[in-house]
Amino acid sequence: MFTRVAVGRAQVVREVRAAAPLMAALRAPVTARGPWLTAVLNTGAGRRFSGRPVAVVVEAHRQGRPDAAAFLLLRRRGPVTVVTVLGDGAAPPGAPGARLLARDEDVAGLLAAGIDDLLRSLHRPRRLRLAGLPLGDPTARQLSARLPDGVIATVRTQGLCDDLDDDGPVARSRDPRVLERWLPALVAREGDPRAREFLRSAARLHAAIGQVELAVVADGNRPRAALLTLLDGAQRRPWWGFADGGSLPTQLGSPAVTLTAPAGDWPPVPRLGSPAPWLRRKSAAG
Repeated sequence: MFTRVAVGRAQVVREVRAAAPLMAALRAPVTARGPWLTAVLNTGAGRRFSGRPVAVVVEAHRQGRPDAAAFLLLRRRGPVTVVTVLGDGAAPPGAPGARLLARDEDVAGLLAAGIDDLLRSLHRPRRLRLAGLPLGDPTARQLSARLPDGVIATVRTQGLCDDLDDDGPVARSRDPRVLERWLPALVAREGDPRAREFLRSAARLHAAIGQVELAVVADGNRPRAALLTLLDGAQRRPWWGFADGGSLPTQLGSPAVTLTAPAGDWPPVPRLGSPAPWLRRKSAAG
């Protein structure tokens, strides 16, 4: 088995495409598959200080199909490099949306070792936060065991509730043309410019492949309420929406795991009992 690291948008896009069979075999959610991750990468490419995407890949043959892959993002926050999963914060709430892809327990260990090597290679303090993982993730468990400061925590997520039928007659459609008609009004309701750009890109991309449904309660040409839902076969995952009163209601979702490892001291502090070299030289001299 070989472990390697790909750095930069173009290289990570190639690794995302190469990992498509692995994503399908592991039944990764829509938010951990190629179209979603590609939308994340495309949105980040147009912004400064969006971070540096990285892929850690484990494969049996060089440039073959991967047996394990982790898609990460490195961002500078002052003197610290923050390491997260690619697309952190973009996935819909309510269920684990990220994956550290590994075909079995053994390659999960190799992937954990590769991520650990990546962290050790950073030439500045690092803070690790891998959120939105499923319970029992083998790579997270083995990576935590390698990190002296690694902590795994479980949280209960809150997901959006599809109750638009309470607001009036609802029109639901998977037609990309219907989405395109309503998209300007939807995007205008998103206050964060960065989230607005991703919303537009990801909605169009997933509508084109039949993986998003738009539900609208309309008042003429104005949407009084709307909801975008990601589709994966029979599975439905409410993603983004609004109502006249503001946000849509939420309900309890599935548990998710977060692996964190805080940054070490910066700048380094000399250990007690170990005098600085200049002090030792002064004492020896006299």
